[in-house]
Amino acid sequence: MYNYYGDNMNIKNRIDELVEIIKEADYNYHTLDNPTISDQEYDKYLRELFDLEKEYPEYIREDSPTKRVGGKVLDEFKKIAHKIPMMSLSNVFNEDEVRNFDEKIKKEGFNPKYECELKIDGLSVSLIYEKGHLISASTRGDGVIGEDITENVKTIKTIPLKLKEEIDIEVRGEIYMSKSVFESINRNRIENGDVPFQNPRNAAAGSVRQLDSKIAAKRKLDSFIYHLPNPEDYNIKTHDEALNFMTKLGFKTNPNNRLVDNIDEVMEFINYQTENRSKLPYEIDGVVIKVNNINEQKELGFTAKYPKWATAYKFPAQEVLTKLTDIIFTVGRTGQVTPNAVLEPVLVQGSTIRRATLHNENYVKEHDIKIGDIVSIIKAGDVIPAVLGPKKERRNGTEKEFEMITKCPICNSFLVKKENEADYFCKNEHCPARKIETLVHFVSRDAMNIDGLGEKIIEDLYNLRYISNISDIYELDKYKKAIMELEGYGEKSVNNMLEAIENSKNNSLEKLLFALGIRQVGEKTAKVLAKYYVTLDNLMNRTKEELSNIRDIGPIIAENIIKYFSEEKNINQINKLKELGINMTYLNSKEITNNPNISGKTFVITGTLSKGRDEIKEIIEANGGNVTSSVSKKTDVVIVGSDPGSKYNKAIELGITIWDEEKLNKNI
Repeated sequence: MYNYYGDNMNIKNRIDELVEIIKEADYNYHTLDNPTISDQEYDKYLRELFDLEKEYPEYIREDSPTKRVGGKVLDEFKKIAHKIPMMSLSNVFNEDEVRNFDEKIKKEGFNPKYECELKIDGLSVSLIYEKGHLISASTRGDGVIGEDITENVKTIKTIPLKLKEEIDIEVRGEIYMSKSVFESINRNRIENGDVPFQNPRNAAAGSVRQLDSKIAAKRKLDSFIYHLPNPEDYNIKTHDEALNFMTKLGFKTNPNNRLVDNIDEVMEFINYQTENRSKLPYEIDGVVIKVNNINEQKELGFTAKYPKWATAYKFPAQEVLTKLTDIIFTVGRTGQVTPNAVLEPVLVQGSTIRRATLHNENYVKEHDIKIGDIVSIIKAGDVIPAVLGPKKERRNGTEKEFEMITKCPICNSFLVKKENEADYFCKNEHCPARKIETLVHFVSRDAMNIDGLGEKIIEDLYNLRYISNISDIYELDKYKKAIMELEGYGEKSVNNMLEAIENSKNNSLEKLLFALGIRQVGEKTAKVLAKYYVTLDNLMNRTKEELSNIRDIGPIIAENIIKYFSEEKNINQINKLKELGINMTYLNSKEITNNPNISGKTFVITGTLSKGRDEIKEIIEANGGNVTSSVSKKTDVVIVGSDPGSKYNKAIELGITIWDEEKLNKNI
């Protein structure tokens, strides 16, 4: 190339100038929706930059717009651990539930302002920057560990490669595909004989998970950033401030966000968006409601899965009609037998629905559902297909009455129904369907989280007799060659599956406890037990009375735990898992000691202290205490720092013991 720029310093300066011109144009066009140069000018500058970078690669900048075209091809997605977990939100579905959310917050002594945000129907992403440069992007995954999608995210023009400040920061948001891009891509796919995408969310998720970033670049994805996980580190006091701060750094935030003063204004926002959602250039499936004040958020805290200071209102589900052609029965891991509607395929909010649960015999009879009926279908919460009921005026006399079966559809054992209960159960513990469901639960995301072992694969491996119980999963390497010879199973996928199985041996105890499927021991209860007893051996030999005294356990769950560990087959299974090297210890905390000053007492923390609230909570729990977010008659001690707020006043009113930080330190 003829050097008409003069010396190399001038070339570098021109590259820098072009990068800034194009970055500014991208920001104005994609983020502010306010183009400042013509398409012809933009293309001219971009072509010049391409040519210069090709001739002088030593001057290519990390934040060059040319990197957004993709080109890097990955062998697989690596895993990234989130420093701060990416929690999901609880859902509310009507005005009463929205107002109930507000009432719970007011009972904690707050009268909050709320930030209302559109719930974008896309894929959650975490972005990490060092000194203003994008260094990683990852999916939510299971909330603790996500997939590294950095190369694909670099192709999204509304996600800055370099921020307007040299700052270390993590932000979170949503990657989505606009309606117009979705329609354009589907037209091209149909013309090329490809299967069209079902909806923009699936299209966005599939695009982000392409191993070839050039494909992702062609999909023209977009983003909105909506969350700063650690606002205190930037001296930010409210969520609204955090949104403005992220906007100033160069991120695209949603212009439809609204700060409101009370729950009535929240409902006004919801009602407006419900009526006008179709006018938006992207799909939304609800409205997110967040307490605006960061200190109030911290005081309200979290459940095992959700923040207590935020929730998602889900729009009323779209209703469609189709024919119910049959009712079949499935058997769950507890033996529960469930009737399911077989439907003529119908598209509901972008997804083709062929099956839907009918819950139990009572539900079918109360709704007078018959085989052959035209029925009304919705996707509850925009996710789960549900049958609302029949259109009786459409009946023609050919419909068949529903009859509940009396024997298990899999093993032919007689079903059992307890008095005053709606559900029927197969009591045969050796029923293949129960075993398959038990295995599926064990490997699921919230349990042992073994990638590559989905329901269909579990069923195949069970039918081939490679696995019949949970410990067999950890000996699948014996059948590696045979599995690779099966249709649809390549060497790479089998290796990945075996690696995921091996990695799951290192899970913390609460994952294993939930995976074992002890009746009524859900994810939260499993964590309570794991934190309290630290090892599985400590838990196995406890009495019902002792277990019942643990907060959130109670006598019924205690009885289920005792029953599970009294059965020889379960003990044998656990011993086998030990032999295979599965971790049986709680890994996320120090071993609990029964400190007489702390153990068994309930604490509330309020105000600003020298240690972080999570650190103090961990200290209390490590000494056998329990930490809750609200002051009540059941509270034993309130730990008070500076600017304590309403919880301190309530503690005084109820006569509850008050400690400062010095008193806490003396008692631990």
